[in-house]
Amino acid sequence: MKKISPKYTAAVKKVDSAKLYTVTDAIKLIKEVAFAKFDETIDLAFRLGIDPRHADQMVRGAIVMPAGTGKKTTIVVIAAGEKITEAEKAGADFAGGEDIINKIAGGWMDFDRVIATPDMMGKIGKIARILGPRGLMPNPKLGTVTADVTKAVTEQKAGKVEYRADKNGIVHVPIGKKSFTEEQLISNFKAVTGAILRAKPSSAKGTYVKSLCMSATMSPGVKLDTVDASTVSV
Repeated sequence: MKKISPKYTAAVKKVDSAKLYTVTDAIKLIKEVAFAKFDETIDLAFRLGIDPRHADQMVRGAIVMPAGTGKKTTIVVIAAGEKITEAEKAGADFAGGEDIINKIAGGWMDFDRVIATPDMMGKIGKIARILGPRGLMPNPKLGTVTADVTKAVTEQKAGKVEYRADKNGIVHVPIGKKSFTEEQLISNFKAVTGAILRAKPSSAKGTYVKSLCMSATMSPGVKLDTVDASTVSV
């Protein structure tokens, strides 16, 4: 049986599991109970009233965080010709064509995001089985397949976060680090919640956001008042 640490037990005692917290109160409480020595990530978990088995009810997208993510993102751009130079000037960590594709095919995975120009997608097919399961396959809906590599690289470096509902209709999205100010976390919270609300499928019936929970990497979850959360996001 896994032993529960005294610090986690103390954190649990500070959280009222029967209470629905406002956004501001939840952030204050999370910052108080987050006990790890490292800079914990603060995460939101939306339980949505959707059935992801149906394509028309999938909730997926990407958001540029106003206050960033607090994490360094290593970006690879797969392009050709002048687009490689453009990517490098925009701040891409690695940029190239078939040389990059072959490197990935050989097992190299030291990156967090892959951006590709449309003309290279046919060649990327050979590494789709490597990138796909890791959520790294470039996708036009997420802005990672584009001819405007400058914009794509800039957004990723600024803190662009992708989200996708899992098979249970739950969406996990990080909104920053424990070291962020309350104002920074609220700013990112607004961006994320607004995006999730706007992404509601027209075919989804009943209550859309069934529950919402906030937590830090090592802390217990704090349940949020979904009405308050919806109001804050406007």
